[in-house]
Amino acid sequence: MTEDARDLALVDDLRRLPAETAWAEFKENSADPKTIGKLISAISNSARLEDRKHGYVLWGVRNGDRAIVGTRFDPGAATCRRQPLEFWLAQMLRPDVAFSFRTVRRPEGRLVLLEIPAAATSPIDFDRTEYIRIGSATPRLADYPERRKALWSKLGPHAWETGIARSFVDANEVIDLLDYRSYFKLTDRPRPERRDAVLARLEDDRLISRDAGNRWNIHNLGAILFAVDIGRFGAGLARKALRFVRYDGDDRAATAIHRQDFSRGYASGFHEMNDYVNALVPVPEHLASGIRTARPMFPPVAVRELVANALVHQDMSITGAGPTIELFANRMEIANPGAPLVAPERFIESSPRSRNEGLAALMRRMGLCEELGTGIDKVVTAIEADRLPPPEFRAEAESTHAILFGPRRFADMTVRERLRACRQHAVLRYLGGERRMKNADLRERFGLDNRNANTVQISQIIRQALHDGLIRVADPRRPRAGYLPADM
Repeated sequence: MTEDARDLALVDDLRRLPAETAWAEFKENSADPKTIGKLISAISNSARLEDRKHGYVLWGVRNGDRAIVGTRFDPGAATCRRQPLEFWLAQMLRPDVAFSFRTVRRPEGRLVLLEIPAAATSPIDFDRTEYIRIGSATPRLADYPERRKALWSKLGPHAWETGIARSFVDANEVIDLLDYRSYFKLTDRPRPERRDAVLARLEDDRLISRDAGNRWNIHNLGAILFAVDIGRFGAGLARKALRFVRYDGDDRAATAIHRQDFSRGYASGFHEMNDYVNALVPVPEHLASGIRTARPMFPPVAVRELVANALVHQDMSITGAGPTIELFANRMEIANPGAPLVAPERFIESSPRSRNEGLAALMRRMGLCEELGTGIDKVVTAIEADRLPPPEFRAEAESTHAILFGPRRFADMTVRERLRACRQHAVLRYLGGERRMKNADLRERFGLDNRNANTVQISQIIRQALHDGLIRVADPRRPRAGYLPADM
């Protein structure tokens, strides 16, 4: 349907309201610029408090009986202080709010609809004052500290997830755009036979919400997790699709021999993504005790957890960038937009902090990523079990990178890698309950036997790690009793 059709349906829905609300106001011709500015601030803030996506002011409707009487108000021709009204309002409102005036023509008369997005990151102020709606009154928000506190609790972290990826779609379009079958399978819930019950379940998890005229909004959260094809939601969301590239060499100058943009939603397409990537990971043979065995260059559990982390912890506000997996001859790099919220060197022991709490919670509920605080532990544990070089986590220019390295002998590892492995192993032992790391433990982690030369090399690593402040002596009275992470 056209934008005009949505506005007509929206007018009908607003007129059915029993009275003005905190997010809806009716006027006939009154159009004082300062009053409009205060209303935009108050309705935007109130809409967020009421969990509405938008609030509205409708001119040309009589407040008492909702009769259409038409209006003389013309926002396109109105001015304030010799400036166009909309430009003046935009200057007076902070932070910027994308309000819009639209003319709606009905046989009974001409209407003007002002649509106001709910506050997203902070309360909206007009002329340096924040307002709120209480009934039909528009007082200062500062005079109602409990409401201000409640408003702040709803701002910020969930703004992207609850944003609208597609608006004013009918029920059939929702079913066509979202892989609802995967939703019920992954959440382990029986799939209802009735379409309205399916939509109600999607609404319960805030994947969709009701729009005007019995239509629906598909939220960013619903689209990014369960899109049949993310590209159908526009270029902005499509750029968030996971991208995979495999190179025939050790750097990006080498030929790219595989490229794949995964168009399905993160949840509905997760197993497909994971299987595709792991199928392209080389599987070299290893010789141990005269027996040849083949195992993937990188442990599948490590790949899975790092891919899930990249999806969940990315900064969705960074446009034009999405999560990527790059497979080189000697390593795999998994990156996501956004600087990490936790220092990379503390990924193992820190409780994760996500910008996308709704996304993270639903991914955990569906078993697609680990419970809080255990994903990176599993990555490092799997790497140690295969005696691989330690993974590296780093921040680069508003992005986060996790790097897995292919098999290399201890003798071929750099000093920096050996020290990183030392600290990671100390952290794992501490978190796992063994508490103290000893020379023999670290020697086993590297796959070295107990020959004297190996013991000496491990002692050198431990001394350097102590000097660099990566680990500390567990008991100063008994220096050889073991070691702990320096900051634990």
